[in-house]
Formats: sequence, C-alpha cells, structure tokens
Amino acid sequence: MAKLTPPTVEPVVDADVQVARPWAVLLHDDEVTTQEFVVWLLVALFGKGYDEANKLMLEVHFLGTAVVAVCAQERAELYVEQVRSYARARGYPLVASCEAT
Repeated sequence: MAKLTPPTVEPVVDADVQVARPWAVLLHDDEVTTQEFVVWLLVALFGKGYDEANKLMLEVHFLGTAVVAVCAQERAELYVEQVRSYARARGYPLVASCEAT
C-alpha cells in the first residue's frame, strides 16, 4: 500500500504588511495634583517600581511632561482615560495624553 503524503501549500506572503507605530503616554504637570499621588499612580496603574515612579514624577514636575509608557494605540488611549478617572475620583486635575511616536 502506498503512503499518502500531505499536499504542500505555499504560504501567501503580503509584502505590504505594516506594523502599527507605538504610542507614547505622557503625564502633564499641574499646580494641584500631589507628587505622592503621581508616584502612586505610576506604581499602581503603570506598574513602575518606586524609584522609577519617583524619577518620572520629578520629570513631570520640573519639565512639564514625561513619557510614562510606550504601547499600542488602544492601550495608550485606555491609559489616558484611566489616569483621568483615577485623578478625578480623588479631586485632582491631572491630565495624560497620547501621541504616535
């Protein structure tokens, strides 16, 4: 009895495949939000270690903004909404934004 071999199929490769650009999430300084809250937010929401969160908080404070995450567009937009939600629930006007890198 002859062995059956599976048919070979050539993969279809599309040369025009484009990878989505990463997006940066930025925190913006304000005169009301406490530094402690910003550090807490960076640890709790963005998963930063305390030392990195403190460094980023100081960057926001002294430079006005800091990139706190780079991710897919949908995740970046979710981070922006989550920052707003956490901040407003505690009475802070903290603002985050996102932009393509």
